[in-house]
Amino acid sequence: MPSTPHSKENLEFITVAAEFCLFLEQIPEINKHQFLSHAVKYLPLLYLKTSLLLDDTDETETEPERIVTETDYEILRESVASVLGMDDNYLEVFHPDMQYSDTPIAVTVSENMADIYQELKDFLYNCQLGDDEAMQNALTYCLVSFRTHWGQKLLNSLRALHQVLYNENNNIEDNTEISPTQPDDSRDISFFKHQRNK
Repeated sequence: MPSTPHSKENLEFITVAAEFCLFLEQIPEINKHQFLSHAVKYLPLLYLKTSLLLDDTDETETEPERIVTETDYEILRESVASVLGMDDNYLEVFHPDMQYSDTPIAVTVSENMADIYQELKDFLYNCQLGDDEAMQNALTYCLVSFRTHWGQKLLNSLRALHQVLYNENNNIEDNTEISPTQPDDSRDISFFKHQRNK
């Protein structure tokens, strides 16, 4: 990893992370096709900029300050679920519970996007504190989480969104009027599960 939090690679990652978070925050203002066409460009760029920082990443024992609340998480998740409509759900063969199941497990792009948003937004907040040590710690934490948590969700979502955007038999309709998906109490929302596992 570059020795300074202000290296070119780190600043490029910060820029892409900030743009991606802003994109997700503006979902209520865009339609489904706009979301898909932007998301399939942001996700691989974010993956690339993150992976370039992974060399020699060590574990950090100090969890950085967290600012994304449960409400923030749910609002973001519902926005993505609303714009995607029925295409929010997809079958995931890489889910951790898959080893106990004979069939693929249904998951949602919206939860994946909210998980990624949470990690990046918390990281960006720590960057704004003006403390190089806090920034470096938050970066390390974010990169470790990428390896163990949100990197795979990013790739899974990209695969699902690619299928929706480029499937010749799928006419994309603008779902701007669809009501946000209501939380399912029987489902363990990954935000809470992720927090408990820390």
